[in-house]
Amino acid sequence: MPRLSALFLLVCLIRPAFARDSADHWFQVRTPHFVVLTDSNEKQALKVASQFERMRAVFHLLMPAASDSAGSPIIVLALKDKKAFQALEPEAYLAKGQLDLAGYFMRAPDKNYILLRLDAQGDHPFATVYHEYTHYMTRNTSDWIPLWLSEGLAEFYQNTEIRDKDVLVGEPSADDILYLRQNRLLPLTTLLKVDQSSPYYHEEQKGSVFYAQSWALTHYIEVTDRQKGANRLADYSKLLIQKQDPVVAAQTVFGDLNQLQKALSSYISQATFSEFKMNQAVGVDESAFQVSVLPTAEADAVRADVLVYNQRTKDAQALLDATLRDDPQNALAHETMGYLKFREGDLQGARKWYGEAVKLDSQSYLAHYYYATISMSLGGADDPDVGPSLRTSIKLNPKFAPAYDALAMYESRDPAKADEAHMLNLQAVGLEPDNLNYRLNAASVLMNEQRYDGALGVLRAAKRVAKTPAEVASVDSRIERLEQYQAAVAQSKAAGATVTVEARTTTTDTRTMTVTSSDGRTYVLKPHSVDEAPKYPTEPPTGARHTARGIIESVKCAYPSILTLQVDEAGKTVSLYRNDFYQIEFTVTNFTPKSDINPCTDIQGLKGKVEYAEVSDKSIAGQILSIELSK
Repeated sequence: MPRLSALFLLVCLIRPAFARDSADHWFQVRTPHFVVLTDSNEKQALKVASQFERMRAVFHLLMPAASDSAGSPIIVLALKDKKAFQALEPEAYLAKGQLDLAGYFMRAPDKNYILLRLDAQGDHPFATVYHEYTHYMTRNTSDWIPLWLSEGLAEFYQNTEIRDKDVLVGEPSADDILYLRQNRLLPLTTLLKVDQSSPYYHEEQKGSVFYAQSWALTHYIEVTDRQKGANRLADYSKLLIQKQDPVVAAQTVFGDLNQLQKALSSYISQATFSEFKMNQAVGVDESAFQVSVLPTAEADAVRADVLVYNQRTKDAQALLDATLRDDPQNALAHETMGYLKFREGDLQGARKWYGEAVKLDSQSYLAHYYYATISMSLGGADDPDVGPSLRTSIKLNPKFAPAYDALAMYESRDPAKADEAHMLNLQAVGLEPDNLNYRLNAASVLMNEQRYDGALGVLRAAKRVAKTPAEVASVDSRIERLEQYQAAVAQSKAAGATVTVEARTTTTDTRTMTVTSSDGRTYVLKPHSVDEAPKYPTEPPTGARHTARGIIESVKCAYPSILTLQVDEAGKTVSLYRNDFYQIEFTVTNFTPKSDINPCTDIQGLKGKVEYAEVSDKSIAGQILSIELSK
């Protein structure tokens, strides 16, 4: 969860508003991390782009371990007025009585869009920028974070003020405070359970109560925790991640909810409110920004893409027809038409449009990816363009995990390319460790190569990633089938007979690769491998257990996930191994890693508390169970 830096101080300040201007042309600004399109003017485009880059820098100061690398573009459409905004926002918000949005964050599996209204009024014209970027930074929490906390954090950060020499975070909203003082608060048991289907999330009057109170509760907890040296939001989040009910988790962490409701009411009624100040300048190198005038057809193709993702298919179709009439060679319009057909279930039509986008030399990794995967699903795996399209997708976006997974499945058809397929599986898992399907697909590749112990290791680790009972049952079923197969083979060998059992499975992903630090943060473990057979036995870690404490030395990794190391215990060397380092439980104490951790290169020289189990091979001390890293 977002955690305010210890560099922040509680302060109370007042700030002036920003000026606004407008124009009638489409401009595009490319920055190191964003693409901003606007129908306003160049000055406004640069201002919006700068605000996004500055806010990104602030978030990395607040959360140095967080990653905003999603393998997909962040496209901002900054629209000059309400009419232009409503032409793109979801239809659900166009009905009478719905919230009058100033911004909208649209998270799709392979793209990120943020819609902004530039004519928004108030002391903080970039509040929507900060609000929507908060949603982007917390996007990976969507499977467990309740709406009140998601929106409360976004409201908390939206009034951030980035000044020349410092940053102010958490300025209270005068409108929210006034509204809450004039209206009845929601019972906390109601607020904590609001979801996307609730009228409190959509209807204008009820929505205002929900957003304002979500801000107030988040602000109250952040401020009081800072004053008391507590971190209750992090504690609450841990319970939510464990799938506890939001109300039950709140009672566990915050105590009696009736008392919390009274405290919140008193907090809202107080005369002054605190905010946080960080005495650090945050600058942006605007010389790296690339500004261009965007042809109308290009802008319309992007707008049509937004409409498709918002499920406004009729509007998208009309805009695409007009765009292709004016610019028949528009690659993005062909790609968007492919996605429209894909959403409609017309796979042949989708393949046609994506194929044309590829032939138009599309620089979209998605066009190449969808063309290849749809071709494979339609039985066109022998299409000579499938493999090159997937490799082009990876080249255009090396952080797009689905392309690695798809290419692994494509290459696994050839036994000679099994090792390459497995390495591609590992790369997909490394990019998205929580994706169960990638792990199941990796197990399938190993099983098809009769590497059953490895496949079982992958499946057992995959079970820890499963989020629903159905997913757990699916993994358990695969494990059971594979164990039955191994038992049948062992029995037949003991009887001197031969047995043929089908052990191949449908495609699905590999192993957990994370390190948890003492402050609750999680870091990705990145595999590194060379081609080498396991030297030590792979057996259940049931031997006598021991603990080695000392400096970790002689760290080596080998294919596919073998780890060997030595622990120097004041002159005594303990040699250890694990043939599947994904099964090692890693933790970090007394320091915070600066970035993702590679166990093959980043733990050398660190202090370690290493738990291990004795094995049958007495040439080595044992098999690693867990490693606690420290400095």
